[in-house]
Amino acid sequence: MLTLANPAGLWALLGIPAVLAIHFLQRRAKDLPISTLFLLEKTQRESISGRRFDRLMNSVPLWMQLLAVLLLTWILAEPRYQKARSTQRVAVVLDASASMSVFKDALKEALTRELPDLQGPAAALELTLLESTGDLAKLYTGDSTDEALARLDEWNPTSGLVDPTAALRLGRSLVGREGTVVYATDTPHEALPFDARLLAVGEPVDNVGITGVRFERKEGAIVWTAVVRNYSDAPATRSWSLTLPDGKRTEPKSFELDGGSLASLQAAFPTEAERVVLELSPDRFTLDDRMPMVAPSPKVIGLFSSTSPEFAKLAERMVRSLDAVEPTNDASLADLALVSYDPLAPVLPDGNAAVFVNDDTRAGSYLKGGIVAEAHPLVAGLNWQSLLVRESIQLERRPTDDVLLWQDTRPLIFLRDLQPTEDSAGGRQLCFNFDLRKSNAAQQPAFIICLHRFVESIRDRKVAQVRMSLETSQPVQLAARAETPVTLSQLDLDGRASGSRTLPPAQLLRFRAPEVPGFVKVRQGDTKLLDAAVYFADTREADFRGCDTDSSLGGSGAAAIERHTEQDHWWRLWLLLLLAALLVSWYFSKDGPREKAEPSDPAPESSTPKVTA
Repeated sequence: MLTLANPAGLWALLGIPAVLAIHFLQRRAKDLPISTLFLLEKTQRESISGRRFDRLMNSVPLWMQLLAVLLLTWILAEPRYQKARSTQRVAVVLDASASMSVFKDALKEALTRELPDLQGPAAALELTLLESTGDLAKLYTGDSTDEALARLDEWNPTSGLVDPTAALRLGRSLVGREGTVVYATDTPHEALPFDARLLAVGEPVDNVGITGVRFERKEGAIVWTAVVRNYSDAPATRSWSLTLPDGKRTEPKSFELDGGSLASLQAAFPTEAERVVLELSPDRFTLDDRMPMVAPSPKVIGLFSSTSPEFAKLAERMVRSLDAVEPTNDASLADLALVSYDPLAPVLPDGNAAVFVNDDTRAGSYLKGGIVAEAHPLVAGLNWQSLLVRESIQLERRPTDDVLLWQDTRPLIFLRDLQPTEDSAGGRQLCFNFDLRKSNAAQQPAFIICLHRFVESIRDRKVAQVRMSLETSQPVQLAARAETPVTLSQLDLDGRASGSRTLPPAQLLRFRAPEVPGFVKVRQGDTKLLDAAVYFADTREADFRGCDTDSSLGGSGAAAIERHTEQDHWWRLWLLLLLAALLVSWYFSKDGPREKAEPSDPAPESSTPKVTA
């Protein structure tokens, strides 16, 4: 394979028409002796009206000059020949954000066009396709461009906004300093790290999509409200409908949105349907055109309170302000208990509880000193400075308790974790080290919020079924039993099984929701733990107004040509031939000796006129 290191040297080929033009215009005058004068008038007329260009005369200088132009062009173009075992390494990092799903065909066309140029003069191409996601998965590694493009057809980008720095670093480590790293995306970037090149294949696309959904109960029915956004600047008209589990669809309803505006869609959730799908009329970006929904159902917390009037009022306020909290009179069936600590009977429950001091003695003076909160999720961001607490007896604090709130050197609130035993399942207790009746805690927003957070932490630890909506790739935590494996099943938007995997047993399961919209079911044996709808709600990826095309590839550089080719070892011979051609052309172009007159010519020079032709 031949490569020209200096293609600009081909401009020297313009010397060929220049040489031909010179030989057309330059004609040597010849002396024609004549014996009569009547031809002079004829000769002058032909000279005045004759052609400026004559036929090209075959001569040695002409061919030598043309050969010299060709040799000079060959030398200036710097021809180089391909090395036998040279390899160009190229790593293509694919932007795995969901918006790239719209430009997969454009990306494939661009790579088909650009990859041969990236190989350049190398004998072989070593190609690696990477995703820009956190797991840095390799889609393809090999030397076949066709196989890489075929793997690209199976690629399904569904992630949110991704920082490609880690993937570009990996790509550079794979190809080395002399290789090429390409970042394929839909949005131009001003500068990329690790000397990566840009290949942007995007364009502005009009899109209307669902951004989220909320549920509320009205008149005994669950009502959903979905928010729809028009991401383009032009008005749009769409229609929506509901698809039920049996495949039936409701009558489509149309609506209009101004450019960049929002609209709300609302209806009652079908009472007997386990799940439904809200569908918009489709556009090019389909991920946000369908919203799966399940009727939300949080875990129910059974709340038990002692017979104290203060605790009864507090329990009533908590039931009114919290969802899925039900009072119960059976302490053994309760998930949370509001109890008091009596020093005459200092026995605390074994399970989850909020514990208060019960001091029937005369009220003491108010505690003095500054109030300081520790860094803990239960008290983070709460203002306790207006809390007033009177002196009372104190709870017995254990070394393992975490103090959440101090007043001077006295712990006001601390958290106790109870380990499971043979007779108890364990739990956690939030201990208020003061008498609720001898303080203004019940009127403090910080106190109520702290209790609410504690209740939600108990709800999170309860092993029970929950029905909820999740965003794609959202982190999920579920309470489970530590001795039994957990099965996670995925369903697509049509309710068909699309995957299943087993999670190791643990008291707290941690996993991520699927990257594609659909439904998720989690079971542990016969116990249902989760029934969720997974929807796409990344508004950054749904907005295509910043997408555009750009490229900084530019083919093979001079360094790559020098690395994968070797120079023409015959250049010295071509230079000598050029000098020889110039000398031969000069020799045959100089004036030769004047021809002597023929001795048989009887006409004297003075009596024979000459005509120059």
